[in-house]
Amino acid sequence: MALKTPDEQALLTLARGSLADLFAPWVQSLRLEPVAVGATEIRLKLPFDPALCRHGGTICGQALMAAADTAMVIAISAQLGEFRPMTTVNLNTSFMRPVADDDVIITARVLKPGRSLSFGEIELASARDGRIVAHATTTYAML
Repeated sequence: MALKTPDEQALLTLARGSLADLFAPWVQSLRLEPVAVGATEIRLKLPFDPALCRHGGTICGQALMAAADTAMVIAISAQLGEFRPMTTVNLNTSFMRPVADDDVIITARVLKPGRSLSFGEIELASARDGRIVAHATTTYAML
């Protein structure tokens, strides 16, 4: 019997619930917002906040990496149709350009789901012009 694929509204509910209930308070303080959720890809918005900026006014890499990691956990959960405990094994991030005074759109794609390991990629782009600011590849161990 094939698994029923959750509809977008159910996946948005899962994403919002995950952001509110599963992540540490400092991750919640990023104020990530689900924009679109599908069975293999999700988009979140990281709203601009001066508190996330380093000297010079650009969003720091640590905030971008935390947003990317969080987005992939939600993408894998959406692919599964529910949250399942997992841990980050690898998060390799390439920073391409700084972003300042702009929201960031995070698109996380599940490339290969698995019983023990899942793989994905994440693009972080300027909300203003769509230019890529960072790209990450990930591996998660499913617990």
